[in-house]
Amino acid sequence: MTTVLILMAAGILLGVFLNKHTHLLKVVDRLITYAIYLLLFLLGIAVGTNKTIIANLGSIGIKALLVTLGSVAGSVLVLWMLYNVIFPPAKTKERKNEK
Repeated sequence: MTTVLILMAAGILLGVFLNKHTHLLKVVDRLITYAIYLLLFLLGIAVGTNKTIIANLGSIGIKALLVTLGSVAGSVLVLWMLYNVIFPPAKTKERKNEK
């Protein structure tokens, strides 16, 4: 855990100094993207070599689909409710009439 915190602090300090060099930030952004692709590829290898996951892929896939759909539906519902609190329907209609 100490290693993670030290690396994070070093990255923050380096980021403060590199903030003025936009061309370097573009290179760093590209490197981060490739690092994420590599990590996803390695995660795929780890999942593919795990016999338990492969054997239960059907049931895991259905559960993952249900969790995903529930998360999306819940997010949409909460955002819709929040939108109606921030922009009540009566005020929205008044704004449309003003335009």
